[in-house]
Order: sequence, then structure tokens, then C-alpha cells
Amino acid sequence: MKISICIPVYNFDVRELVYDLKREIASHSIDAEIILIDDGSDENFNEIYKVASAYADQFIFLEKNVGRSRIRNLFLKHTKGDYLLFLDCDVKIDHSDFLKNYLQEITNNREVDVVYGNFRIDSSYSKTLRNRYSVEREIFSGERTSDFSVFKTVNFIIKREAFIKFPFDETLIHYGYEDYVFAKKMELNNVTFSGINNPVIHVDDTSNDVFLAKTEIAMNSLFQLSHNEENEKYIKDIKVFNVARKIRKLGFNKFFLVLYERFIRKIILKNLLSENPKIKYLDIYKLASLLKKMK
Repeated sequence: MKISICIPVYNFDVRELVYDLKREIASHSIDAEIILIDDGSDENFNEIYKVASAYADQFIFLEKNVGRSRIRNLFLKHTKGDYLLFLDCDVKIDHSDFLKNYLQEITNNREVDVVYGNFRIDSSYSKTLRNRYSVEREIFSGERTSDFSVFKTVNFIIKREAFIKFPFDETLIHYGYEDYVFAKKMELNNVTFSGINNPVIHVDDTSNDVFLAKTEIAMNSLFQLSHNEENEKYIKDIKVFNVARKIRKLGFNKFFLVLYERFIRKIILKNLLSENPKIKYLDIYKLASLLKKMK
């Protein structure tokens, strides 16, 4: 059973990640390959990537950025594994049995198509808005779950056959909801799923203002999805979308946006850009952003 470790790379130092993976492969004699695809990173990362390429089986460089969905689909062309293990480039390996744990899981549960390994936050950045959101809304607790809603692209392994059948939606070029749609499509088609606690450490130093800008992009992605009726079955359970649609249906969207702009926006922004951001304020920020696009 061969595992292809797939790492999409963009403007991040992946040397430690690749070295740790290579070391575990050697120490446990695991049949695995490490494939990296660079999505048009800045030239100042060239030297870093030259070092990383010495530990990788392949390091493919794209001339221009192709987006978060398409780059993941490209790994099918460059890998040989029966299973594809996807890792975000901005993670660290949490323990020396990381690959071994995945291998044990897929060996003992051959009927499972997708295994999600979870993540935890680097303590250095735990107070930022981005990482508070992860702790409150994204990281699942417990040892195991069959709930597909916990899925994130940061750390998961999938059978090659399942990935061929259910690739990422390449119309989603920008940040936001590509992982949600990917997971929802598989869930609705009865792909078997398991979530386990085999985490990586997410090293995300995104500042609060940059995360808010990315949140705007995510709302654009969600708005884009809502234009296609075929996506209704994928996005109908997204809370911010449902609330925005109900407000519009009741005719309260103009009232809400006037109230938001005149009395709430400054208070929310002040908090979200502070050292103690509240996620409930982020919910209101996202709702207002989506309603503006729905005009």
C-alpha cells in the first residue's frame, strides 16, 4: 500500500515539514512518496525550495497561481499512491508516529474512503482572530467522529479512487468554502468518512486585518456558489447563508445594513482588530458582508 504525501506550496518555508516526513518514512520503512507543487510563489522562496526539493520525491513549480482547488486536483497527475495524504504547507508534524497512525487507520478500516486527522494551533499565535476561530469553530474534540462537517483540507488522507471520482471544484479559485463543498459532495454521495485525532500543528500567523480581508474573499466565494442552483444542495446548511437568505426574504436586509453601518460596524471592527476578538462579532461581520453582495 503506497501513500502519496501531497503538499500544495505557496510562499511558505516547508523545509522542516518535508524533513520530518522524510525522517519518519525512513525510520518506519513506510512505502510513501513526498510530492510538492508550488502555486507560483515569490522568487525569494527559490533557495528555500531548492533545499526542500532534496528531501522530496518531486517538486513541481507552476508558472502562475492556479488556485486552491485546481492545485490539489493536479496531484493526481504526479502521484502513484493508492492513498493521497494532503497537508497544508503551513503545518508542522506533531509526533513521530504521524504517518504510522494514518497507515494503521487505513489498514484496519479498508472500507473508509476518507480519513481526516484534525489539527491544533501553534501556541505562539493562539490569540489571533484566525486561530480563535479555529479553536471555537473548526477543531473537533474527542478521539473519533463520523461527522463529515468537521472536515478541513489541512490534514486528510483519501483513497485514490474516491479522489478521482470526487475532485475539488475548480471554479472555486479563491479562498473560502472549497473544502466545505468538497466534503459535502462526498457526504451526499455516501463516501465513507472517519475523523481521528492524528493532528498536525497549524502555524498560521495571519494578522486580524488580513484575516478579515480573507473573510471578504470567502463571502465572495459563497456568493459565487449561490448563483448556481446546482450548488444549493451543498451550501443550504451554511449558517451565514441561511440567515442572510431569511433576512432578504423578510425584506429586512436594507434595515439590517443601515443599522450595521450606522451603529454596529465601528464597534465590531474595533473588537475584531483588537487583541481580544470575539467570534460572535465575526459572525455579524460575515453576515453584513454577504448581505451587501446579495443586493
